[in-house]
Amino acid sequence: MMTELPLDQVRTLLAVVDEGTFDAAATALHVTPSAVSQRVKALEQRTGRVLLMRTKPVRPTESGEVVVRFARQLARLERDARAELGLTGSGEPTRLSIAVNSDSLATWFLPALTRVPEELRLCFELRREDQDHTATLLREGLVMAAVTSSPDAVTGCSVRALGRMRYLPVASPGFAGRWFGPPKTPLRDVVGDAPLVVFDRNDGLQDDFVRALRGGRGAGPLRHFMPTSEGFVDAVVAGMGWGMVPEVQAEPLLRDGRLVNLAPDRAVDVPLFWQQWKLDSPALAAVAAAVAAVAAEMLAPGPGS
Repeated sequence: MMTELPLDQVRTLLAVVDEGTFDAAATALHVTPSAVSQRVKALEQRTGRVLLMRTKPVRPTESGEVVVRFARQLARLERDARAELGLTGSGEPTRLSIAVNSDSLATWFLPALTRVPEELRLCFELRREDQDHTATLLREGLVMAAVTSSPDAVTGCSVRALGRMRYLPVASPGFAGRWFGPPKTPLRDVVGDAPLVVFDRNDGLQDDFVRALRGGRGAGPLRHFMPTSEGFVDAVVAGMGWGMVPEVQAEPLLRDGRLVNLAPDRAVDVPLFWQQWKLDSPALAAVAAAVAAVAAEMLAPGPGS
């Protein structure tokens, strides 16, 4: 069996995935749809695997994801090499795709990007996703790096600990008075009935906190979905429900009396890690260094950070 992966076939597969259809890929590559189809079929025959699901839009299979990731890494290396050789010509900036969770984006991640040297001419394409799911975007080859909660490196990636993001269970004073009763009322006895704020359906922080209090039972059904970090905090301050708010966002509101800590001895720490492709890329290296430096300043220390 031939093991080489012809670059024109690999690039064609990537174009089909990015464009969504064979016809659109043909337009982007300036070839006929028949040529695109033939290249993809030839690559599937060469690998002995089905690489694409012929849906609308097309989607890569698990084997296809491996080839797509390879194609993106190859493109990254080619751009870096052309830049070092002074062959860019058009002056196009380098584009880096990064997956990051909303709370990091709202608190410490953007200051890290501002520390990347401007002379590198980087453009950032950020994909917002829960920290428990950002590694999936890496695995699918959709991003080059990610802030994730997983210490297990995605295949082809390196991983380093960044620190811990601490979350506090908080509510507005009025909400706490209405739903949690007198100050000495055990929180575990009343928290299950109280409305809560969650980020989206992947957000399990509130339920995990309640399970730890109540011995396995999660939070109740009265929940409001607020899919931005700032909107989440605003909803809690407004008294719509209680929620787990990052300490850096909660502290000034606690000092101002706009929030109260429902359980001062029960913070929840979420470890964060930086995963990126194993490429000798100056752009990736510069971003990784800036992210690690700011994380060390703004996150609580974690194992290995």
